[in-house]
Amino acid sequence: MTTPEFADNRDNFCYRHPDRQSFVLCQRCLRTICPECQTPAAVGVICPECMAAERKNRTPAQKRAARRWGTRPAMGTARGGKPVVTYTLLLVTSIIGLLQMVPGLGGTITQQLLFAAAYLYPDLFGAPFEPWRLLTAVFAHGGFIHLALNMLALWMLGQNLEPMLGRVRFLALYLISGLGGSVAVALIAPGTPTVGASGAIFGLMAALLIIGRHLGANVTGILVILGINFVFGFFIGGIAWQAHLGGAVVGALVAFILTRTRRRDQRTAQILLLIAVVAVLIVVVAIVPPLLITSIYT
Repeated sequence: MTTPEFADNRDNFCYRHPDRQSFVLCQRCLRTICPECQTPAAVGVICPECMAAERKNRTPAQKRAARRWGTRPAMGTARGGKPVVTYTLLLVTSIIGLLQMVPGLGGTITQQLLFAAAYLYPDLFGAPFEPWRLLTAVFAHGGFIHLALNMLALWMLGQNLEPMLGRVRFLALYLISGLGGSVAVALIAPGTPTVGASGAIFGLMAALLIIGRHLGANVTGILVILGINFVFGFFIGGIAWQAHLGGAVVGALVAFILTRTRRRDQRTAQILLLIAVVAVLIVVVAIVPPLLITSIYT
């Protein structure tokens, strides 16, 4: 039941639907809007009039992006564009990372998830054959700072890429980039065990660079950040720059495929090309490192 004072105050009702009670304000004009009139924004929601004004004032790069990528939701993206996959990856990886810090438990978890070339070549090292470690290493980290930096990067990049690509494509980009990072470690430093989402993160950065360039946006800032982060890995001990390199190269390749196969009639070709990338990575990691390892240790 509402009081007469409440009913007489029009600020308690949607400005476009006076019969609908609401307590949500447009973040731009601060007018009350009901759920039907709400459009998710970067922060909060905005009303239809403010949304129209925002579309009118878009930059040339944003207009080109809308024309090239279309205004309809991408495959696998829910209406509203919430980066559900990004949030899920953040949650799962953070839980695993925090469990790694529990005394008596963390070492066991790390040992079960880390990647090392030895787990791919049991005949050479005598270790069990556990190829899934190529991906499980993406969800483990070497400490709180390592975890926090990667999760911050994932949160920032995912909010931009996932709504643009769609959930399925974004997840494929993340996992294939992570796989590329592990494969690069096996190729370049087969004796180095590694953990971390850095390969996948570098894949996202490279993808944002490729997609931004495809849309005609100014990608200089992204390129500088990518370069600085890559070079930084050479000066800090314990950082697997090989994973950064592999993730960036594979992420750029996946993004190139996605930008060239955006039409609905190209969906089958897109899926087949992504499968081909994964197949090539598997073949390369199955053939090349044993030759390198044999030459090093014999």
